[in-house]
Amino acid sequence: MTKDTAPEITRAWTKFVSNSAIDDGIVRAEVAASWQRCSAASVNPYHNGVSQLLLDQKQLKDLRAKKRSLLHIARLFMANLYRFVAGSGFIVMLSDEHGYILEVIGDRETMDIATQLNLRQGASWVEEEVGTNGIGTALATQKPVQISGAEHYCQKVHFWTCSAAPILDSQGKIMGVLQMSGPNWKTHEHTLGMVVAAVEAFKIQIRVHLKNRDLSLLNNRLKNVILTVSEGIIVLNKGGLIEQINPIAETILHQPEAEIKGNPITKYLGKSALIQEMLAEGKSFKSSEITTYTPKGSTNCLSSGKPIRDDKGDLSGGVLFINPIPQNKHCANRGNGAPAAFEFSAIIGVNKELQKGIELAKIAAASKSHVLIQGESGTGKEVFAQAIHNSSSRRNGPFVPINCGAIPRELIGSELFGYEGGAFTGAKSGGRPGKFELAAGGTLFLDEIGDMPLEQQVALLRVLQDKRVMRIGGYQSVLMDVRIICATNKNLREEVRKGNFRQDLFFRLNVLNISLPPLRERREDIPLLFRAFYKEICTKLGVDLLPVDSRVVTYLSQYHWPGNVRELQNVIERMVNLAQGQGIRPQHLPDEILLPDPSASQPERERFSDSAKRLNELNKVNTLTNDQDKLSIKKLLARNERQEIINKLLTCQGNISHTAKEMGISRNSLYKKLKKLEIPLR
Repeated sequence: MTKDTAPEITRAWTKFVSNSAIDDGIVRAEVAASWQRCSAASVNPYHNGVSQLLLDQKQLKDLRAKKRSLLHIARLFMANLYRFVAGSGFIVMLSDEHGYILEVIGDRETMDIATQLNLRQGASWVEEEVGTNGIGTALATQKPVQISGAEHYCQKVHFWTCSAAPILDSQGKIMGVLQMSGPNWKTHEHTLGMVVAAVEAFKIQIRVHLKNRDLSLLNNRLKNVILTVSEGIIVLNKGGLIEQINPIAETILHQPEAEIKGNPITKYLGKSALIQEMLAEGKSFKSSEITTYTPKGSTNCLSSGKPIRDDKGDLSGGVLFINPIPQNKHCANRGNGAPAAFEFSAIIGVNKELQKGIELAKIAAASKSHVLIQGESGTGKEVFAQAIHNSSSRRNGPFVPINCGAIPRELIGSELFGYEGGAFTGAKSGGRPGKFELAAGGTLFLDEIGDMPLEQQVALLRVLQDKRVMRIGGYQSVLMDVRIICATNKNLREEVRKGNFRQDLFFRLNVLNISLPPLRERREDIPLLFRAFYKEICTKLGVDLLPVDSRVVTYLSQYHWPGNVRELQNVIERMVNLAQGQGIRPQHLPDEILLPDPSASQPERERFSDSAKRLNELNKVNTLTNDQDKLSIKKLLARNERQEIINKLLTCQGNISHTAKEMGISRNSLYKKLKKLEIPLR
């Protein structure tokens, strides 16, 4: 609007506020639309034009704190914009997206006028509050706008001109409004253009600020990740020089970051082809073995590397992740079977010799000494070894088993100690860690140690004495941190006497000796083992628990079990498969269990035979009772109870304590029932 059109727009304003008629030839479309919005909102055109909606001091303080970033950037642009109009009666102001003024810049005289109009911090200048104006109409239209003289809906500010432009974020959402205001007779036709240009520059600066903030946040997060991860991290430039490391890498390399930064990575990791390819060709690698060279010796580590590229996709360096093998439980378990699963609670039995072995094993778990477990095959030596490991201070480390009797003589050395690349024909180019290295920080279980060749016994003794391992074909030894548990089904003292086992190695290993009884010497545990294995096997095979003929446990208890607990498990699984959902019966037992045991002693056979005969006699007598005439309810209940107790006695081999426990009553209560129901024990 120019000075020449001022009287016309004033007449058009008077006409509209009188009868709501718009003079289309005079009033701009955006102004007409604003007047109509103000009229619909019942804004009084003769109102003093001063905002009555004002934030209190606390509300204003909270709002300015929330808009801290916006204000920080805006002040520079507001100051630059004001320099063009300083001393001319103009002010520059900034509002938020709701029309509340956040900041005002102007000279003293103009600021006095602004204060009279309530153009101050915390005041609201939306259309529905003060009518058509720069801030309010820019918010309503989301476009730059200039409102001059009588274009304002409220008469009080007809002497004023407002040039305003909304500030949009990267998603096109309004963040605020920048406005320059002053007397309408001093307004230049380019005033709005100046405001719009300032807003455009403002938006660019906001984008830069947000990117910098995001980068700063990202850098802080990455820094926190680098500082807290459990792996060593080394950041390299394209030339292979170390730019940054984390505290774990400092520990692995045994030097502070200040002494490491700037050095070539070859100083600590040698001339690794994998690292060279990563930096030269951008090839990633993972879980590869690398040896670190430090002031305190060398350490074998598992390493992964990823190239770093700039925004153009060009290689700018790489990052290495290193982890000493002693801490890498996952890889050790991954390459050597499942981790140790058994606890002491998994060992079933009440036999005195077995309980003695458990007590010794618990003592061994609390110790750091080597353990030797002796017992026939199938007695549960590895179960004990795993239970010791899981109750020891090394429970979080790997449990690595190796059967010394199942590996060819020529391979056992490489299995135990590992080898370097090219150490022998067929060796992997990158080498391979041995079981000692994989078990570092945990437990190495040497099963069937009595079958180890003499030449490897010498090497094992050397490792136990020096606590260092050297790979086959290697030149540097690595410090060993391994707890050794050995097991054998042989009499090692006898093997020493025969010259098959080194005496010095035997004495080194035989610190804590645990002897496990064969199953034939702990027959009282057979019913307990049967129940546990039966339930476990049914669950594994996905079948329901079936009724079990009481004679089955009797037969199982008489068998001599040359294969011990392992054989018992196999027999139970066989019966479950043969039963076909019809119940477990004696005919499902193998022939060798149904027939008398020729290897058992005569007194032993007679003892179990007599026990079975007595319980079966009772069963037979009770069955005859079932064929008698119909009994009273009371007698029928007594008969059923008598049958139940006889069945329990058969299952528990006549053991009163076990039978009472099975029935959930005390021994005294059971004795009373035996007497009442006339069930003889002898």
